[in-house]
Amino acid sequence: MASDTDASIDRIKAAPDLQALEAERVSALGKQGAITQLLKTLGAMTPEQRQAEGPRIHALREAVTDAIAARKAALEGAALEQRLATEKLDLTLPVPPPLEGSVHPVSQVMDELAEIFADLGFAVATGPEIEDDWRNFTALNIPETHPARAMHDTFYFPDQDAGGQRMLLRTHTSPVQIRTMQSQQPPIYIIAPGRTYRSDSDATHTPMFHQVEGLVIDRGIHLGHLKWTLETFLKAYFERDDIVLRMRPSYFPFTEPSAEVDVGYTMVKGRRVLGGNEGWMELLGSGMVHPKVIAACGLDPEEWQGFAFGCGIDRLAMLKYGMDDLRAFFDGDLRWLKHYGFSALDVPTLSGGVGA
Repeated sequence: MASDTDASIDRIKAAPDLQALEAERVSALGKQGAITQLLKTLGAMTPEQRQAEGPRIHALREAVTDAIAARKAALEGAALEQRLATEKLDLTLPVPPPLEGSVHPVSQVMDELAEIFADLGFAVATGPEIEDDWRNFTALNIPETHPARAMHDTFYFPDQDAGGQRMLLRTHTSPVQIRTMQSQQPPIYIIAPGRTYRSDSDATHTPMFHQVEGLVIDRGIHLGHLKWTLETFLKAYFERDDIVLRMRPSYFPFTEPSAEVDVGYTMVKGRRVLGGNEGWMELLGSGMVHPKVIAACGLDPEEWQGFAFGCGIDRLAMLKYGMDDLRAFFDGDLRWLKHYGFSALDVPTLSGGVGA
């Protein structure tokens, strides 16, 4: 009896799949199984025989049961590992019916930006949303006493990294520019879209928002290149040829000279529509990259120059698609998304139009 049980356990351990394992379970523990038949013999035994044989038969059943459970766990684990290694889910595919799904306006605008700037020779760069103090502030020529470092603007973490740097949720995507200048040699032409965080909340500000910044580092770069790039971008994005820009002197620690960029607008049915020059709306911040920023990244500012610009992706979406309140972007209201969302097949192209 013991040898038969040992053979059964050996077959269980060698079962190649769950189907073979189930066959071994039925053979041993099913209604007509070998161990089940042994259990049935206990009723015909004398008390003395039952006392001697009972524990041994029950021990055999426990051994087979444990072996089956162990082999089942091993087979299921292996099947899961194989499934995880081979199965892939394409999140870019349209949601199948009857489920409803839409592309969020922010995601759509990010795709539009990438399409436009790719045509201008820019690559898309990304970086971590949890940054260190040096890349978020110091390398960008933002001194310790600058208001941007104030606790009411920045979400700081209580711990420091291994190098002793304070950690924080990035307040802009400018650290991506620093990382890019540190990791690759010029010429550099990138845009850096992504999430950023500041402690602010009202109709036009949220604690988490989306920003895109552009960076060019090359030889002989000047403000004319910056203005042309912005004009070309805005005309393509808003799909209007009457986009007019004006640049006003401003101050940013990481650019010198710095300029706020205003865009002309026209009043249409009581709403401001970008294009024309009935009035001016501030839209972007920009400037020539400060020599101290270039030097902080290990480049020679005498050899390399550049420009940078940045604006809110959420605001770009609001202006183009007629949304009034930034907070609705993050409410998760399916009615709002159904109205303002985009089909998964609405892929922006310059030839077919980047807008819906």
